[in-house]
Amino acid sequence: MKKLFSRPVLIIGFLVTLALVAVALASLVWTPLPPAKMNILHKLQPPLGFGLLGTDQFGRDVASMLMVGAWNSLSTAVLAVALGASAGTAVGVIVAMRRGWLELVTMRFCDIIFAVPPILSAMMLGAFIGSGRLTAVAAIAVFMVPVFARLTLSAARQIWTRDYVMAAIGMGRSKATITLVHILPNISGQIIVQVTIQLGLAILTEAGLSFLGLGMPPPAPTWGRMLADAQTFLGQAPWLALLPGLAIALAVLGFNMLGDGLRDLLDPKSQA
Repeated sequence: MKKLFSRPVLIIGFLVTLALVAVALASLVWTPLPPAKMNILHKLQPPLGFGLLGTDQFGRDVASMLMVGAWNSLSTAVLAVALGASAGTAVGVIVAMRRGWLELVTMRFCDIIFAVPPILSAMMLGAFIGSGRLTAVAAIAVFMVPVFARLTLSAARQIWTRDYVMAAIGMGRSKATITLVHILPNISGQIIVQVTIQLGLAILTEAGLSFLGLGMPPPAPTWGRMLADAQTFLGQAPWLALLPGLAIALAVLGFNMLGDGLRDLLDPKSQA
């Protein structure tokens, strides 16, 4: 516990992330006003002029839209990273067991995926299945698979050389059993850290996809679309761009700081 409180980066990242999750969950049961409710008579009102954070060009409450946008962005990011991490981790541990040509083919396939950014993947998927949450989740998840596959493979290869793993092999235990009992528990910390960091990247990517119209369709509010809609009113109502931009920046910063703090906390060298 003392080591935990001696790491301000971890504490700040945890608090920012906790606040984001709390706002996202609160939006499921309460918002100051219905986020899709239009009130043209009160359009483009500044913060505190009408509502806590003002209104947009349709008179919708910006605070309510930010709250619901937090849930939409966070849920999309969590689902995409969960799918990508699960698939990538499975691929990594399987390749670490088999090695040989399977490792070579897998790494080259990862290189191909890395060459196609998630936004381009979303555009190609959108041409076939249309824009929406499914397109965003699929594009982000596909890009996450090689990230976790490479991480898992690298970490698992080191564990496979440990004495206790060699002893388990000598005792006749199967590779699948060794993977479940020895490999996965010993690399779980690295995977958790990577999940945290990739959540921040996923939120940023989802915002970019929504900005381009490839995310959740209207009227569901997303931070990226709020930024896109605010371009026309930058001179008249700059808060329409500033507020969602600040929300995206804080969310990414929070997850990155949380990931860095967890990495330092779980790194044996830092505990010496």
